[in-house]
Amino acid sequence: MREFSLNEPVDFAIVGAGAGGATLACKLAEHGFSVVVLEAGPFWRPLDDFASDELEMQKLYWTDERITGGDDPIALGGNNCGRGVGGSTVHFSMISLRMRPEWFQSEDLLGYGIDWPITYDELAPYYREAELALRVAGPVRYPWGPARERYPYREHELNAAALVLARGAERLGIGWAATPLATLSAPGGKSPPCVYRGFCNFGCSTNAKQSALVTWIPRALAAGAEVRDLAMAGNIDIDGEGRCTGIHYMREGRWRFQPARNVVVSGYAIETPRLLLNSACPRFSQGLANSSGLVGTHLTTHAGPGVWATYDEEIRWYKAPPNMAVTEHWNYNDDGKDCYGGYAFMSQGPLPRAWAQIQATERHLWGARLREEMLKYNHMAGFVAVAETEPREQNRVEVVPDEVDQYGLPIPRVIFSYSDNDRRLQRHAVQSMSAVLEAAGGYDLWTSTDTSHLMGTCRMGSEPEDSVVNADGRSWDIPNLWICDGSLFPTCGGVNPSLTIQALACRMGDRIRALAARGEL
Repeated sequence: MREFSLNEPVDFAIVGAGAGGATLACKLAEHGFSVVVLEAGPFWRPLDDFASDELEMQKLYWTDERITGGDDPIALGGNNCGRGVGGSTVHFSMISLRMRPEWFQSEDLLGYGIDWPITYDELAPYYREAELALRVAGPVRYPWGPARERYPYREHELNAAALVLARGAERLGIGWAATPLATLSAPGGKSPPCVYRGFCNFGCSTNAKQSALVTWIPRALAAGAEVRDLAMAGNIDIDGEGRCTGIHYMREGRWRFQPARNVVVSGYAIETPRLLLNSACPRFSQGLANSSGLVGTHLTTHAGPGVWATYDEEIRWYKAPPNMAVTEHWNYNDDGKDCYGGYAFMSQGPLPRAWAQIQATERHLWGARLREEMLKYNHMAGFVAVAETEPREQNRVEVVPDEVDQYGLPIPRVIFSYSDNDRRLQRHAVQSMSAVLEAAGGYDLWTSTDTSHLMGTCRMGSEPEDSVVNADGRSWDIPNLWICDGSLFPTCGGVNPSLTIQALACRMGDRIRALAARGEL
């Protein structure tokens, strides 16, 4: 790996090596820019570092101290935060879905939310670029959204848990499909095909999962980028003209400084606003890129109500990736809803420790009652929704000046409450998931609550008054400060965000190259 001197500025210093930062680093390096990526966590070597052990692999999650509050506090850590090169994509469930085209203009076309500053048509070629890079395995004809090219790899064989969804959906006349997954269904490059061992949410030790660690990072290194792991960014330095000069970061026990002509923040929806707010200076006393006052605001998450049922036949849902079948029926159909917004839901496959945790935290089972319930493990099936929440200013990330972490940096506080519409949408999801499970022969249904994914907090827009960055992810206030991660999302849609984050990063890389060619950096 190329290593850059701390005495000379690089073209781009990127904070965070997850879906946004790793993808953008690859694109910029391949376009000829000098790039250094600062990542707070380790540079994982899956074949050496990953184990088939749920407890051991908790090391993949960002578990530094944070405060969570509001009427509906969000569970942090493994739900939505990764620590290490590859970020959350190292432990994500590989679901690779495009957003519904109308969601990019949801206010104009659907009557709720806020419009994005780009359209689906602008992002479509970058969705395709990301799908090809990730070798997404999916059905020949995906039943929702506009006509498009087939997925790069064939769909995976369905497991029994997925067949439960298929059976119930067909009996109710609801569409379903094999889930498009970023794990190989045939050999690809140096990666073997998936062996269906089921530990996807705890790191893939075979490298079948096409995480940012496996896909974008090797390309970035080959093109001359440097990835500096165990490097915690502390604050961004600003000169007298109001431009970024580089990043102060902690590595090997001391603070260092990486000079850069441009700074990109890709720390995701908590760490990105935290860094901007912690970088407040006399010229930008309320934090960087915050003239609108919107840094940290309009946090969204995906509500994840779950419904679970017992079946007479053996399901053995731990076999294969956890989310093998999906329906987006309620992302594209509003019939019978008493709310706006959408959701998808997928078949599930929790491993034993995770399943016992759900039993203990959601049903408060312990001792003999917990053991009795765990004996049903091989006969269980269930669904969890990925449901939209409204972007609201009061849902936010802020910093707590009086409480600091191990680096001496103020820690973040995450405040979240559901709106009335959010709650109605979740009730609708529970009803529809229950109907599918019962149609497939399930009984003794019960429900759980959860969240997944974090978006918003530094949203993109068309005007500086109501957004933090423009359509290219460029700060309205500081022309050489950029943001590239899920915090850009004005709305969250009803599908997993990782593919859209990577598509946005691909587009941003091309836009930066075009701006540089015109002398507009």
